[in-house]
Amino acid sequence: MSNERSGAAILCEMLVRQGVEYVFGYPGGAVLPIYDELFSDDRIRHILVRHEAGAAHAAEGYARSTGKPGVVLVTSGPGATNAVTGIADAFLDSIPMVVITGQVATNLIGTDAFQEADTIGITRHCCKHNYLVKDPADLAATIDEAFEIATTGRPGPVVIDIPKNVQVATAPFTDAPVQRPRRYTPRMVASPDEIGEAIDLIANAKRPIFYTGGGVINSGPRATTMLRRLQELTGAPVTSTLMGLGAFPAGHPDWLGMLGMHGTYEANMAMNQCDVMVNIGARFDDRVTGRLDAFSPDSTKIHIDIDRSSINKVIPVDLGIVGDCATVLEQLVEAWGKRDRLDLSEWKARISGWRARQSLAYPAGDGKTIMPQLAIERLHALTHHLDPIITTEVGQHQMWAAQYFGFTDPNKWLTSGGLGTMGYGMPAAIGAQLGNPDSLVIDIAGEASIQMNIQEMGTASQFRLPIKVFILNNEYMGMVRQWQELTYESRYSNSYSDSLPDFVALAEAYGWKGIRITCEAELDAGIKAMMEHDGPVMVDCQVSKEANCFPMIPSGAAHTEMLLYGDMVAGTLDDEAKALV
Repeated sequence: MSNERSGAAILCEMLVRQGVEYVFGYPGGAVLPIYDELFSDDRIRHILVRHEAGAAHAAEGYARSTGKPGVVLVTSGPGATNAVTGIADAFLDSIPMVVITGQVATNLIGTDAFQEADTIGITRHCCKHNYLVKDPADLAATIDEAFEIATTGRPGPVVIDIPKNVQVATAPFTDAPVQRPRRYTPRMVASPDEIGEAIDLIANAKRPIFYTGGGVINSGPRATTMLRRLQELTGAPVTSTLMGLGAFPAGHPDWLGMLGMHGTYEANMAMNQCDVMVNIGARFDDRVTGRLDAFSPDSTKIHIDIDRSSINKVIPVDLGIVGDCATVLEQLVEAWGKRDRLDLSEWKARISGWRARQSLAYPAGDGKTIMPQLAIERLHALTHHLDPIITTEVGQHQMWAAQYFGFTDPNKWLTSGGLGTMGYGMPAAIGAQLGNPDSLVIDIAGEASIQMNIQEMGTASQFRLPIKVFILNNEYMGMVRQWQELTYESRYSNSYSDSLPDFVALAEAYGWKGIRITCEAELDAGIKAMMEHDGPVMVDCQVSKEANCFPMIPSGAAHTEMLLYGDMVAGTLDDEAKALV
C-alpha cells in the first residue's frame, strides 16, 4: 500500500526496516522534524548524549561490540562538525556507521545561513560515502543503499545530509521493499588460482607467520573460526595489529602477541625474519611496519583484504588476494585438505629464544607506588572470568591494556587505532553496554584522555548503564611525556596534567560510585569493590608518574631496533632517531 509520508517519517520507517535498535544523537533546529517523529515512535530508542562526538564514538562502540551498524543523528553546522572526529575515527578503523545530519533548507544552501556547514565537503575524505538528499522521494533508496555500503565490503561510516525542508516535505511511500539498482558489489571470493598459489607458498614455508588485523574481526565470527582452524592445520605462529586483538586467543602457545611500535619482541622479530608472511585483513600501517626499507626484507608476502586499494598501497606484495577474510580463509582451509601440519620446530625454537627476552617484563614497584602494568594485570586477573568488553582512551594506558589484558575472543577489545582519538573510550563503553546489556564493560582510561568526553558520565547516569571506568592516573599526558623524555631531553612542555579534578567527587556528583586506589595494597580490593557495585563506577588508580611503555620501536626505526626496559638511559636517543620522530 502506498501513501504520502513526510521525509522524517520515511527516515524513521527505513531505520526500523534496517533493524536499528538505538540512535545516538543530540537535537537541534535542523533535525527537529526527525525528533518530532521519534517522539511518537517507540520502535527506536534514542540515546541522548552530551556532545555529538560522544554520539559518534558511542555508535562505534555499539557497532564494534555487536557487529551491527551504529546510527548517529545530529543537527546541521556544529552538530555535524562535532561528529566529524568520530566519523574519521570510524573511517580509519573500518567501523560500520550511518550518520544522519540535518542541513539548512535547500533554498538556503550556499547562503551562509544560520548553522550551515558544507557537511558533504567536510566529510568527503573521512567517510566511505556521503549523500545530500534534496527530494523526500529519494530518501528510502538512499537509506537502504547507505546501510548496504556501510556494512559490506570494507565497513565504514556513511553520511546522509538531509535539509530541513526535505524532512517536512512528503513523498509516496510503500510497504514494499525498496527497488533500486545495485551499484556496490565488493569482491568476496578469491579465485582458485590465487588460493592454490597461496597454499603452495604456505606449504613450502620454513618460517611462516600469520599477520592478522581488524579485517578478521570485521568479517564476523566465521572469520575468527576459520583463522583458528587454518592455524591448527598449518601450525604457523600468529601475531596481530592493535585492531585485531581477540581474533586469535592470547593464551595459545603459537600466539606471539601484538606487533608494531609497542608490540612484543618475539612478534616483531618473527615478522622481520619470516620467509612467508600472510597478511589477513591488515593494512601495513606505519605503526606496524616501522622503517619500510627494513620491513621483513626477505619474505614472500601474501595480502588478503577486501579493500582492493589496500593491496600494494604501502608494502609491495607477491600475491594480493581481494576478498572477504572469512570467505578466503574458508577457501584456504578447504584447499589445505589433508596436508600434513608443517614441521616448524626450528622456527619455533628461534621464537622461543626471542620469547626468553621477556619483553613485557617491567620494574617492580616499591609496594607503595603502583606500576601501571601491574594494575592492568590485576584488572585482567580479577575480571577475565566474566569475559568483559574493554574499551580504552588513547595513550600509554591504551598500549598497556593491549599488552597485558589478554583477549581470547573478538569484539571484546574496542579502541581507537588509526586516528588515535582521545576521549573515545567512555562513549564507546556506553554504546557497547547498550548493545550488550548483560556484559561487563570497562573503559581503561588515562586521567588526561578521560576528560575529553567526561561529560558522557551524564549519559551513563540517565540510561542507568553500569559501565566501569578504570583510570590509570599518572598526572601526565603519559605518551607525550614519554616521547619528550626520549627525544627532547626531558623537556616536558605542557604534558603535565595540572588542575586535575577530584575524580571520586566528580563521580559522586554524577550519581556514580567513586573509588580511589593509592597504593599496591589497595589494588585488588579496589577492583573488587568496582566489580561489586551494580551501577557505574569511576576508579582513580594513582600509578607511577614516570613509568614508560616498553617495548617500543622509535618512530622511523626498524623492527630489529626495539627498545626494552634497561636498554637505554632517558634522553639518550641519537640524533638520527630524534630526527625520525
